[in-house]
Amino acid sequence: MPEDVVAEIVATVLEVSVAEGQEVAAGDTLVLLESMKMEIPVLAEDPGTLDRVEVTVGDVIQAGDVIATYRA
Repeated sequence: MPEDVVAEIVATVLEVSVAEGQEVAAGDTLVLLESMKMEIPVLAEDPGTLDRVEVTVGDVIQAGDVIATYRA
């Protein structure tokens, strides 16, 4: 079942560390966000394969926006 990774805060995407089709392990960094001068890594909660990466470097995302979708 696909699992959406969503933003918890308003932030700017500093780095995208994964690509569609890539396998990830639990704890792998998917993207690095910046908010209020703090860097915030977004981690995979479970192992799986990325179906979609919805953000690119420089995007400003809102709380609730989908960052990526993967299948555990």
